[in-house]
Amino acid sequence: MPSLIDLRRRIRAVKSTQQITKAMKMIAASRLRRAQERVVSARPFAQRMLAVLNSLVSRVEADSHPLLRMPDQSTGRPLLIVITGDRGLCGSFNTNVLKATSQFITDNQGREVALGLVGRKGRDFFRRRGFDVRYEAVGIFQRLSFEDAAELGNAAIEEFTSGRASSVYLVYNEFKSVMAQKLVVERLLPIPRLDPPPAGQATGTGATGLAGDYIFEPAPEEIFATLLPRHVQVQVYRALLESNAAFFAAQMTAMDAATRNSSDMIENLTLYMNKVRQAAITREIIEVVSGAAAT
Repeated sequence: MPSLIDLRRRIRAVKSTQQITKAMKMIAASRLRRAQERVVSARPFAQRMLAVLNSLVSRVEADSHPLLRMPDQSTGRPLLIVITGDRGLCGSFNTNVLKATSQFITDNQGREVALGLVGRKGRDFFRRRGFDVRYEAVGIFQRLSFEDAAELGNAAIEEFTSGRASSVYLVYNEFKSVMAQKLVVERLLPIPRLDPPPAGQATGTGATGLAGDYIFEPAPEEIFATLLPRHVQVQVYRALLESNAAFFAAQMTAMDAATRNSSDMIENLTLYMNKVRQAAITREIIEVVSGAAAT
């Protein structure tokens, strides 16, 4: 049976941990608000840009731009951009991304998968396991900017256009709410192509709500030369914002659960300490009474 001193020391340690978890929860909540605002602001532009380009590329030849060409997927090497956090204490946030990455690699056993690692947790996990890591980005979430996404997007474009990667995928946690994040694995390159509209609906409206026919001015090649690289950068930026907001949401939820668990632990330890103290008092009274009766 532990002594009263040991129990008091343990209660003080749990209380100190509880103060840390409370502070981390408040910090995560304050950062989550700003990150959520940035995600909400970036989503409409990124989603609309993706819908427009998907509709546009379905009306031009695949050779109009290098980012539209579909390489041989049976022999090429895919590039997977893995977006994790730089820190832990966020529940299963990083674990889910690492599991999805491992599953992606397993599903492509016939092809060696190259990795682009964003976040310290993913970098540390895969670097010591001998994978082909093309580039790393650590510490960008402290001051996340579009320039960071542009650098990552340009690196992905360079890998794809040079032929070193047959396709580029993103894996990240998408922010849904404070309590829920959705794990996403989506293709970034080549640009997904929608089926062209039927001939009788050339001037109608497709499923995306966009006009069914276009007159290009200037030529499609000149338009895509500017729009497609920017599209890749925007989609990477959106994924980074989604992952950043999801990280703070997961961390806030984890720290809230840790705070509540520490409160329960303190209550149980206090109750146990009172029982031990009461047992010690009872034992001393019995010894005194027994000694008095013996005399």
